[in-house]
Amino acid sequence: MKLVLIGIQGAGKSTQGNLLSKQYAIPYLSSGHIFREMAKEKTQLGRWLKETLNSGALVPDDTTLEVVLTYLKKPEYAKGYILDGFPRTVPQAEAFNGSLDKVIYLKVSDKEALWRISGRADAREDETLQAIRNRIKLFHEVTQPVVDYYREQNKLVEVDGEVPVEEVYDQILAAL
Repeated sequence: MKLVLIGIQGAGKSTQGNLLSKQYAIPYLSSGHIFREMAKEKTQLGRWLKETLNSGALVPDDTTLEVVLTYLKKPEYAKGYILDGFPRTVPQAEAFNGSLDKVIYLKVSDKEALWRISGRADAREDETLQAIRNRIKLFHEVTQPVVDYYREQNKLVEVDGEVPVEEVYDQILAAL
C-alpha cells in the first residue's frame, strides 16, 4: 500500500502516519524528518537546508525530488510506504507519479494548527512563529493545489483533522 498524508503543519500527519504504519506494517517516511536530519550534517547542503527550514521556506522541487525518490528506492519501501510532506507542490506530484493508492488530506484550520503547534512540548528549532506562519501561507499557496490535483485523479480522501485522534484514524481506516 502506498499512501500520502497531506495537511497543514500541525494537522496530525505524524501521529496518523505512525498509527497507519503499525496497522499496515509499512514504513512511515516524513520528508521533513529527512531534511532535519540532513540539516544537522556539517556539509554545505546541511547548512543550506538548516537555513531554509529555519526560515519556513520550502526546499526546492529538484532537491526534494532527488532526496525523496532516492530514499524510496531503498528495499524497505518496496512493499509500500506512508509519505508525509511529499509531494508538496504540483510539479513534485507530477514528477513523482508513483502508483499511489490514496492521498489522505487531514483538513485542519489555520487557527487549530497554530494552537496545536504552540502547545507542543518538544518545539523544534524550525518552529518559530514566523516560520510557522510562513509555512501555513505556503501550504495555501503551493500545497492546496496538490490536494486539488489528487482530487481530480480520484485518489483523495478528505478527513476532518480537528476531531480526536482516534476519530481521525477511524475515518482514514474506513476510507481505505
